[in-house]
Amino acid sequence: MVLPFEQALIIIPTYNEIDNIENMIRALFGLYPTISLLIIEDGSPDGTAYVVKSLMSEFKNLSIIERTGKLGLGTAYIAGFKWALQKNFQYIFEMDCDFSHDPLQVCDLLAAAVDNDLVIGSRYIGGIRIINWPMQRLLLSYAASIYARFITGIPVYDTTGGFKCFKRTSLLALDLDRIISNGYSFQLELNYKIWVKGLKIKEVPIIFYERRNGQSKMGGGIIVEAVFAVFRLRLKKMLGSL
Repeated sequence: MVLPFEQALIIIPTYNEIDNIENMIRALFGLYPTISLLIIEDGSPDGTAYVVKSLMSEFKNLSIIERTGKLGLGTAYIAGFKWALQKNFQYIFEMDCDFSHDPLQVCDLLAAAVDNDLVIGSRYIGGIRIINWPMQRLLLSYAASIYARFITGIPVYDTTGGFKCFKRTSLLALDLDRIISNGYSFQLELNYKIWVKGLKIKEVPIIFYERRNGQSKMGGGIIVEAVFAVFRLRLKKMLGSL
């Protein structure tokens, strides 16, 4: 099967990823020379943007959107989605910069996206596939996904995973200006709204690795946000205001 890499865009939000950004860019283009890559850079003081711009002459399919200040994961992806739709990409990826998402598995998600509206790289389908997480963090994350499934009814095992591929039509079906989440519950909100619209979601098993370099941006507030987001989404659906 010949995969449509030339129609695919990978969106990577960055903040202080100087230790990872060049390696990630080279890894992706080394594997998929015809794919496109968009970096959403939130004013990193460590020079991440400078590294990206210095590589743009070498990699013609590399682009950057620079923003002032740390504006959040959700708004970064919304900006990337709108850019992707304007540029007429047919497959749009979310991916982290820190190698927790394996570049080798981009092709697995793209292959599944040909016949599905949203493909989620799942850490939990068919078993738990997370490397080097502390047990407390693993249990908390797994329990949060079970809780989200129970409250919302969504048939997705990894409700907050950030390695995903959207078909263009699934993003067009969403009102991107009405996405209310900005942290890690942003992932759940997108999944839920796509599922409620009756679009096809498929989970593909991935191995998730703890970041190689740099500092994790996950804090305790993320879990609290996700707990309330689940109730908010369920309530909005019941009230017909989703």
